[in-house]
Amino acid sequence: MRQFGCTRVEIGVQAIDNSILQQNRRGHKVDAIIKATELLKDAGLKVCYHMMPNLPGSTPAKDFKMFQKLFIDARFRPDMLKIYPCVVVKGSGLYRQWQKGKYKPYTDKQLLNLLIKIKSIIPPYVRIMRVIRDIPAVSIEAGSKISNLRETVQKEMARLGLRCRCIRCREIKDWKFKISNCKLVKREYEASNGKEYFISYEDTKNDKLIAFLRLRVPGTRQILPELKGAAIIREIHTYGRLVPLKIPNTKYSPAQVFSKNLGGQEIQDTKCQHLGFGKKLIKQAEKIVKNLGIKKLAVISGVGVRDYYYRLGYRQEKTYMTKYLLL
Repeated sequence: MRQFGCTRVEIGVQAIDNSILQQNRRGHKVDAIIKATELLKDAGLKVCYHMMPNLPGSTPAKDFKMFQKLFIDARFRPDMLKIYPCVVVKGSGLYRQWQKGKYKPYTDKQLLNLLIKIKSIIPPYVRIMRVIRDIPAVSIEAGSKISNLRETVQKEMARLGLRCRCIRCREIKDWKFKISNCKLVKREYEASNGKEYFISYEDTKNDKLIAFLRLRVPGTRQILPELKGAAIIREIHTYGRLVPLKIPNTKYSPAQVFSKNLGGQEIQDTKCQHLGFGKKLIKQAEKIVKNLGIKKLAVISGVGVRDYYYRLGYRQEKTYMTKYLLL
């Protein structure tokens, strides 16, 4: 997968309950999910779980407990989620069960309440990529047909005074932020026999995410020789539109204004690119790694951005960009 340039893997987890997995003929057990998650993270890959509430054998209460366990139990803790509520389509074994009255999907109200509870407990280092599978309503025999399910959930959460703090819900998008509100935030957590650092720049006053970096210190098992003894930057991302390298009518770059706040200027726009967030996050990652006594830092880099890391002192080692740090 690395030779083909893969940086993210999505796993059809569906449930983390062996009885539910067996009943739905998934062909794997929870221990396989745990092992796959660790192997992928230790190779620097981002991990997305596909979760499926409302499977035969489950209940809203069971589903919620499984989502709680995803982030309480350090053996899981995925970086991303796609939530696909189970629906019934013709030609499936589930369709025959439903016809015989052996399976009953959740009502829209049950599903909505479940998703609200789930989104309310998502850690800030996780991105919820989807909350519904894109299946045409005409093909669904039973189950939710709400096409704008995410928006419906968000609207109801707002009405109840609840918030989802996942990455997608906090990314800056069209938010106009001030440098004075921009803070460096570091979060640490154990995951898959390793240590994860989620380092970010955030508008802490308004709880908006501007840029972030995922740093992993793997456990003792490392299967790729080029990563032996190395910490790994698994993801780095800055939100906002692409902007010019210079601020119009000035001699300064956005990065200079950000770094020195020249003339009291503040960035009153969504244009977060070229403010130096990426470089600053990488420096923070290098500092953490050096303080841990680790001499090597690797980056799982796409082909198109290798030059960026090359300019920061990294060199290509097989499919990774690596740098040896002076302790």
